[in-house]
Amino acid sequence: MRNDDRIRRRGRGWPAALLALLAGAAGPAPGAAQVADYLNHDDFTRELRSVVNASDAATLSSMATSPGGRDVWMVELSLPGDLDPDERPALLVVGTLSGDHVAGSHLALEAIRHVTAAAGSAEGRALLSEHTIYVVPRANPDGAEAMFGSVRWNRSVNGRAFDDDNDGRTDEDGPDDLNGDGMITFMRVADPEGDFIVDPDDARLMKRADAAAGEAGTHTLYVEGRDDDGDGFYNEDGPGGVDLDRNFQHVYPYYQRAAGPHMVSEPASRALVDFAVAHRNIAAVLTYGHSDNLVTPPDSRGQLGGIAPSDLYLMTSESLDGIFDVGVWSSRPDNLQGGLDLRGAQPGSDNNPNSGRRPAETVDGDDIEYFAHVSERYREITGLESVGVNRPAEGAFFQYGYFQFGVPSFATQGWAPAVPDDVERGASTDVRMAAAGAEFVAWTPASHPTLGDVEVGGFAPHALTNPPAEELPALGERQGEFIMALTGMLPQVRIVDTEVTAHGGGIFTVEAVVENTGYFPSSMRHGVVARSVDPVLVQIGVDPEAIVTGDAKSGTVSQLEGSGNRARFTWVIRGNDGQSVEIRARAQKGGLHTMTVTLR
Repeated sequence: MRNDDRIRRRGRGWPAALLALLAGAAGPAPGAAQVADYLNHDDFTRELRSVVNASDAATLSSMATSPGGRDVWMVELSLPGDLDPDERPALLVVGTLSGDHVAGSHLALEAIRHVTAAAGSAEGRALLSEHTIYVVPRANPDGAEAMFGSVRWNRSVNGRAFDDDNDGRTDEDGPDDLNGDGMITFMRVADPEGDFIVDPDDARLMKRADAAAGEAGTHTLYVEGRDDDGDGFYNEDGPGGVDLDRNFQHVYPYYQRAAGPHMVSEPASRALVDFAVAHRNIAAVLTYGHSDNLVTPPDSRGQLGGIAPSDLYLMTSESLDGIFDVGVWSSRPDNLQGGLDLRGAQPGSDNNPNSGRRPAETVDGDDIEYFAHVSERYREITGLESVGVNRPAEGAFFQYGYFQFGVPSFATQGWAPAVPDDVERGASTDVRMAAAGAEFVAWTPASHPTLGDVEVGGFAPHALTNPPAEELPALGERQGEFIMALTGMLPQVRIVDTEVTAHGGGIFTVEAVVENTGYFPSSMRHGVVARSVDPVLVQIGVDPEAIVTGDAKSGTVSQLEGSGNRARFTWVIRGNDGQSVEIRARAQKGGLHTMTVTLR
C-alpha cells in the first residue's frame, strides 16, 4: 500500500470509554480484604488463589518452577468475547524479578484484586472482553523469601547455586548476623587508608572522602559478615546466584555478579521469554522493580533519566573489587579463552562496530512521545512524582520488552518515599531516604574475628526498596487503576467502513477502511525497525486471479497510528452479483476483525 493512500488523523486524546472506565472502576468487592502485610511464598500463594477463585475473570497457572522448588505463578485476566484471550490485545505485568523488591508482587496482587472487582462493572466487563491482562506477580520467589527468614537480608538473586567469585566453589561465603539482631546490614571499619568518612551532616550516613575539599578517608565498608572461605573478601558468594532483572538480552552485563552464566539462563526468565514469543498479542509490558521510566520518562535523546542508586550500597560493593583475581580461574585464564576481560557481543577486534548496525540502546525518537504521555497519565493516576532507589538498567526485562520484543515497555518501583520539602533537590538517595524515615539500624560496636573492632548498622534490609506494609493496599489500588488505563490504550484495529461499486460485466470495486481506535500505534517505530512486530494485514477473500487492479489480495501497513488514524484499501475484482466476500484485518498487537460485503 502506498503512503499517500493512508488516511491520517493524528490525535492524542484519551478514549471516552477509557475515561469512563477509570471514573467508574469498582474498588475491592465486599469480603475481598486487601493485605497490609508482606507474605512469604506459601501465604502469598494462598492469597493469590483466594483472589483468583473468587472471580470468573481470572485463572491461575504455574509458569515455571524456581531453582528453590517454588511455583512462579501466572494469572490471566479476561472475560468471554469475540476473540480468544490469546488473540486479543494484551498487557503483560511482571513483579519481583529482583528478589529484594518484594513490593512488586504485592502491588501486582492488589492490582489483580482491583481488576477482578472492576470486572463486575459494565466498563470493566467491556475492557476484559476485548483485552487480556497477563500477570506474573512474583517472578523470583526464591529471592523474596529472604524477607521472611530468621535472619532478614537483601537478596535480589534466585536459588541457583552459583560460583560468584570463580573459585570453584558455590555459595560458600554468605552474610553472617554478627550482632544477632536478625538482620544483615553493613560494617564500617576504622581505616586510615579507607575511602569513606562519616557524613558530617548526618552521622548515620557515609560519604566518599573528597580530597579536593581537604577530606581524608577514615573508614572502609563491608556487608555484615565474616570471611567464611578465607579468601580475603567478605560475603562475596552467598546463597543463590541470579537476579532475574539482569538476565535478559538487552545490554546484558556479561561476567558480572548476579547476571547469571548467560542470558535467559534461569527457569523463570526463560519461561517469560518463551511466553512472550508464544503470545505475540502482548502489546505492552509493565514491570515492578528497581528501574523507572514512568515517573521520569526517556529524555529527548531516548535515554533513561533519574538514576539514583544508594551510596551506601555502592560504596560497600567496592569491597568486592578484585574478587575475580584470587579464584582458581585467575591462574588459568586459558579456561576462559583469554580471561575475564572478554565481553562477548561487544565492540572489539573480533566484532567491528562499523560492520553493520549496532543494537539500539535508546528509545526511538518517534516513540518518545508515547512514553511521555503514558508517564503523564501514570503520575496523574498514582500521584507519584519521584522515585526512591533507581538503578541503571542492564539486562532488565522491560528493556527486552521494547528493544527485542518491540512493544511499549514500562518499569516502575510503584511507590516513592515521602521526602520532606526542606531536603535539597539534588540530595543523594541515602540522604533522601533517611529524611523520609527509611528504617535505619543504629551503628553499634561489634567484635569481628579478622577485622577486629567494627560497627554494625545501616539501612535495614528491604527498607530502601519496599514501602511500609501498611501502604501496600492503597498503592496497589492505584496500580490497578493504571493497569486498566494502560490496557485501554492498547492498539485496537477494526474495519470501520466498506463500499462496493458495480461497474457491470462482473467487475466490482471494493473499498475497506481500517481504523486504529487505540492510543498506541499498531507497532512502535522501533518495532518496525527491529522487525519484531508484524505489519497490519488486510486481506480480501477472493482468489488472487480475481483481482483486476488496485491493492494486492493481502495489503499491509507497517505502522497504523492510533487515536483514530485510518488506512484505505481498494480492490477491483471480478465476481458475481450477490456474491459474499469476506474482508479480514489482522493486527498482531491490535486484534482480528472481519466484515462481509455483498457484490451488487
